[in-house]
Amino acid sequence: MARRSANCEMMVRAAIKAARGLVRDFGEVEQLQVSLKGPADFVSNADRRAERILKEELRRARPEFGFLMEESGEEVGSQPQNRWLVDPLDGTTNFLHGLPHFAVSVALEQFGELTTAVVYDPIRDELFWADKGGGAYVNDRRLRVSARKELGQALVGCGLPVQTWPGREKGFTTQMNAVADHVAGLRRLGTASLDLAWVAAGRQDGFWEYGLKPWDIAAGILLVREAGGRVGRLEGDDDLLAEGTLVAATGGLFPKLTELLQAAG
Repeated sequence: MARRSANCEMMVRAAIKAARGLVRDFGEVEQLQVSLKGPADFVSNADRRAERILKEELRRARPEFGFLMEESGEEVGSQPQNRWLVDPLDGTTNFLHGLPHFAVSVALEQFGELTTAVVYDPIRDELFWADKGGGAYVNDRRLRVSARKELGQALVGCGLPVQTWPGREKGFTTQMNAVADHVAGLRRLGTASLDLAWVAAGRQDGFWEYGLKPWDIAAGILLVREAGGRVGRLEGDDDLLAEGTLVAATGGLFPKLTELLQAAG
């Protein structure tokens, strides 16, 4: 059995504790779908409750670390070189509609490097985790990206523009059409942390999306890297947490998918 670092163990405990409340709240969403007001406010409160639990647990263990969180923003700690990147409920829209595909995502960044990652899918009870240099795992099983090297065999995940989503202005439709012409299938699952975790697990061979936030992708980036995959930005720099288009794929597919997207965009 693989051994987790002390930080990873603590992150796992925090994620599982926060997820208990989410699972309980998720069980109420179906009942709320028929109400006139709808479940939106309820889900927003569930999100905030999960974030509060994560913050309390992480701060108790490492009071000097800072936070970058979806709901409450950034808090600089007394050790600013260490910070948690936390998404307490990735896949909020899925959760809101009673779709059982969402996750708790927690990453630790130290001196500008992602060192530890936890993505927990409470519905499937799948715990994805990684320590830098130690490999990526789901529960106790080692993860490796798929061996596929040809786009024609690849299953690729993506984001889809909705309403005023800025991806509409970034050539996404052109990109989607170009990729669809070359791959075995496209998927839009609606939870970026799990999209990346599934690339790490070989369930998807690649993934791209524009406009993701650092807390959406930090943990997933480390998972993909530790599973032998590649992650980059179409913008061509190394600032993976900055605004832009994130691309993740197997080593053999990454340059082909990136080239295809750049040509289409």
